[in-house]
Amino acid sequence: MNPIISRLKILDIVPFGRGPKHGFFALRLTPPKWESCAPGQFVMLHPRPAHSEAICPRPFSICKLTDGHLIVFFQVRGRVTAEMAALQAGDTVQVTGPLGNSLPARADRPTLILAGGIGIAPFVEYVDKHPRPATLSVEFAHRHPLECYPFEDIAEKCASRSHLETCEQDRAAFVALMEQRIREFPAAGLILACGPMPFLRLVRDMAAACKAEAHLCLETRMACGIGACLGCVVKAHLPATGNATPVQWSGPAAPPDSGAFVRTCACGPNFRADQVFF
Repeated sequence: MNPIISRLKILDIVPFGRGPKHGFFALRLTPPKWESCAPGQFVMLHPRPAHSEAICPRPFSICKLTDGHLIVFFQVRGRVTAEMAALQAGDTVQVTGPLGNSLPARADRPTLILAGGIGIAPFVEYVDKHPRPATLSVEFAHRHPLECYPFEDIAEKCASRSHLETCEQDRAAFVALMEQRIREFPAAGLILACGPMPFLRLVRDMAAACKAEAHLCLETRMACGIGACLGCVVKAHLPATGNATPVQWSGPAAPPDSGAFVRTCACGPNFRADQVFF
């Protein structure tokens, strides 16, 4: 379906963790009038369309969507997210969505979910809507206290483990665990990952070494979310279909296997790991 621009009222905004000091919040909005929505899609949100100094909206994963509300989970990282944290119940925000493609869900295949930090957000809806949550397992790496994240919403539905990273040794231990899980994962299984780009690069390379099927949900910076600004391009090998036309390389001559630049918002944000290069 085509994305819809909606003005949604805030039902509440709830800080996660021990108060707002870590800057994690769940923004609960009135539900949009969408015909459908699938886990892994996202929205572009502008906190104060008529009064904000911010020119562009920001992309956020759809964390949860029910008949009663739409939830966006975010961390304060800059001017727009700071404005979002200052919003109150009854305020109105502008939301454009649903945008992008969805995460693959296979009822007949065991699925390993790897999430890093704020990358846990799209998997709340994914686990909730999955036809067989018992086939899912989750490994979640995080730097802030666990209560800063909506981990419990996932852990109550499928096998899940969290891994706090407070030092380089913790990070190395999680990387080793992740490599072991991918290596031991059944050949018929599916691997999904969302998190910072270095994290996704590791998953991509590990999956390639083990010839495992992996899909990455990219956290690329976006300015429009609809494919107009070309600000979220990544290099990929993808067929040109519909509005997801690759933006061809226009710089110096590139190797034949270098792929083309494609828009994350129009072609993704979910890609097969063996199709994207970053």
